Amino acid sequence: MADLAALDAAVAECRACPRLVAWREEVAATKRAAFRDETYWGRPVPGFGATDARLLIVGLAPAAHGANRTGRMFTGDRSGDVLYAALHAVGLASQPTSVAIGDGLELFGTRITAPVRCAPPENKPTPAERDRCRPWLARELALLRDTVRAVVVLGGFGWQALLPVLATPDPAGGHPGWIVPKPRPAFGHAARVTLAAASSEAAPLELFGSYHVSQQNTFTGRLTPAMLEDVLADAALAAGLEPASPRRPSG
Repeated sequence: MADLAALDAAVAECRACPRLVAWREEVAATKRAAFRDETYWGRPVPGFGATDARLLIVGLAPAAHGANRTGRMFTGDRSGDVLYAALHAVGLASQPTSVAIGDGLELFGTRITAPVRCAPPENKPTPAERDRCRPWLARELALLRDTVRAVVVLGGFGWQALLPVLATPDPAGGHPGWIVPKPRPAFGHAARVTLAAASSEAAPLELFGSYHVSQQNTFTGRLTPAMLEDVLADAALAAGLEPASPRRPSG
């Protein structure tokens, strides 16, 4: 794929994983009662955001009644509510909500993607499904090679899925690969690792970790809006963007 538009179009047609194809289409056909009058996307979900992004956000996989319904990453579910509110708070999104394609949302210098593009049963893709989907993420990163300077990974699954992609040069001549330390850096909230490029002609990459914006984390307080905003602001600054200081209640 020569550009992100071509990549996104190809992603949306993928049928490589039979279990995921069956599940995403079953969910789209049966629907949730609250969305029974809607037409579900029911396909793989491409990345979303700036085509010259300096900051890349990597999640896990589309939610069955979120992105699998709306066709846009982290759109139409409570995880997305948390993520986009935080992006807006630090000046990386034009609005704090993401409801549906065409709602006017724009990301500034930022793109959101995932290592698995189809909604998996119980939000748990298998290792084989993750690996089969890996070339999409590798090519996306290659197409952003001239601009991307920082990555925020939401959750341990995304962290483990992304590191092999970063460490492997793109065979199509895209990104040169980055030097991932051994042993591999451990995931953790607010983790930060600077990865030197394998080629002197490429720029280093700043890698950040954050707990995932799942309800399990946000409802229990394991991940608060302030925690997420701080990671996003630090990553935006490292990427060469100009994050805003989120306005928080005093006391």
